[in-house]
This record gives sequence, C-alpha cells and structure tokens, in this order.
Amino acid sequence: MMSNTNPSASTPSGSAAEANARVIDGTRLVRDRRLNNVKKNWSLFRSDIAAMLGAIVLVFFILIAIFAPLIAPASMLDVTQQLDVPRYAPPSLAHPLGTDDLGRELWVRILWGARVSILVGVAATVMSMVIGTVMGLAAGHFSGLFGAVVMRIIDFFIVLPSLLLAIVLSSVLERGVFTIVVAIGLTSWASTARIVRSQTLSVESRLYIERARILGAGHRHILFKHMLPAVMPLVLANTTLTVGSAIIAESTLSFLGLGDTSKESWGTILKNSMDISAATSGYWWYVLTPGIAIVLVVLAFTMVGRALEAIINPALRNR
Repeated sequence: MMSNTNPSASTPSGSAAEANARVIDGTRLVRDRRLNNVKKNWSLFRSDIAAMLGAIVLVFFILIAIFAPLIAPASMLDVTQQLDVPRYAPPSLAHPLGTDDLGRELWVRILWGARVSILVGVAATVMSMVIGTVMGLAAGHFSGLFGAVVMRIIDFFIVLPSLLLAIVLSSVLERGVFTIVVAIGLTSWASTARIVRSQTLSVESRLYIERARILGAGHRHILFKHMLPAVMPLVLANTTLTVGSAIIAESTLSFLGLGDTSKESWGTILKNSMDISAATSGYWWYVLTPGIAIVLVVLAFTMVGRALEAIINPALRNR
C-alpha cells in the first residue's frame, strides 16, 4: 500500500512544480524579450546623432521650464521692480538676451514662456492623440453604417483648416491656457485618425485577429487586447511629430492675441514685439530670441520623432 500511494502522491506535486517552473520560465522569457527590444531600440536611437541632439535640446528646455521659478523668480517679471533696468537694451554681459520695452530681461521671459508653450504643446498633443486614436480605431475596426459615419467625420475635420477652426474656438471660448489646449486638441486629431485607421485595417487582416473572432472574442477584447497594442508604437512616434505643430499653433494663437495675456509664452513675446514694431525699429533681439526658441524646440521634437518613426518602421532607416 505504501509503495503504491507514494508514486501517485508525488506525481501531481511534481507536475504542479513543473507547470509552475514553465510559467515562471515563460514570464521570464517575455520579460527578457521586452528588455532586449528596449536595449536594441535604445542602441538604434543612440546611434542617430540628430535624434540625440534633439533629445538633449528637449531635456534642456524641459528642465529650464520646470525650474524657471528657481532660476528666475517671478519678481523679475514685475514691471514695478524693473524701473532701473534700461529699456530696449541690446544683448550684452549685463543683459544676455537684451531687454524688452518695459525693461524686463528677455531670458527671464523665455524661461517662463517655455512653461506655457511646452505645456500647451504636450497637453494639446495628448488630447489630439487620444481623440485620433479612438476615432481611427473605430473607423478601421467597425464596418457598415457606423464605420462610414466615423470616416465621414474624420474627412470633415481633415478638410477644415485646423488653424482657422482653432482661431474661431479661441475667440468664442474664454481666453486662457486651457482654452488654447482644447482649441488645438480638437482641431488637430484628424491626421492621426487617418494614420491609425490605416494601421488598424492592416492589423485586421492578420490571422490572429480572425482566430480571436472564431474563438468568440468581442469588439472590446479585439480593440484593447490586439488593436491598441499594435497601433500604439505608431501613435507614440506620431506624437513627437505633432508636439512641434502644437507649439507652433500655440505661438500663432498667442501672436494673434488669442492667448492668455496674464501668462508668459513665446507667442506672447512675439506679439509684444510686433505691437512696438521691434523688427522695423532695430530691436532685432526682441523678435529673434523667441523665434529661435520656437525653432529649436520644434526642430528637436521633429528629429526625435523621425528617429522613433525609423525605429518602428525599419524601411525608413536608410532614407
């Protein structure tokens, strides 16, 4: 009896131990594979000199935006405390980037302006990406009347001039940073939706999607377990490219006087320079300083985005 029960008792426990070992090994393999992919992608990104330069520029501007209150206290923007500072002072050792028409240091305004410009650019892009991803997945996954209606909505927003629509929304709604974020986010998602729809249609034709349907998977399971992970790398790469456009849109709206005048932004600085005709009066630093800041950040986001796009799509690496 003892000899018969021991093997039968040890067999289930041994099978359970082997099953647990296989589960652990499988989890470890997945983790190792993901870690290897991250290392490989980082190696590809690091080998791109333009992408690394763009990343360094972005980190620099993000840091000065975060630590602006420590680097330059808000009191340096107070006009009443700048009465002894000369107006329209050109760049010099005493005034590195020159001063404006009220005696404020332009480098201080650039620091504080980075907080609003980058925040609006990133927040509006996130809003645009969320709307574009949802609409693109819906247009690519669902067929029939619902899919056709979603596609017509996307086409409608593509045809409309996004900047013009953003100007209208900024004029109608109460002025502020949140209004600019909403105006840009609601008018710039259509191109992302078209990209996501194309990728969704490509994924829909794969065999594992058909197998999931045969096994009884519903729309929610297919969309969130298969479609969304498949399109997310493309969405993330497109995000870095869209941030630059959002920053330009914010600067344009602020330049047109539709932004929050109580907040510093690079577009507001450009508007102030236009109001006093700085370009024709010889105060070139008043126009050039915020313009260079906008160009550097937009170019940096573009270089990083192109590198991420090349990593996701290997066919673009040699172009």
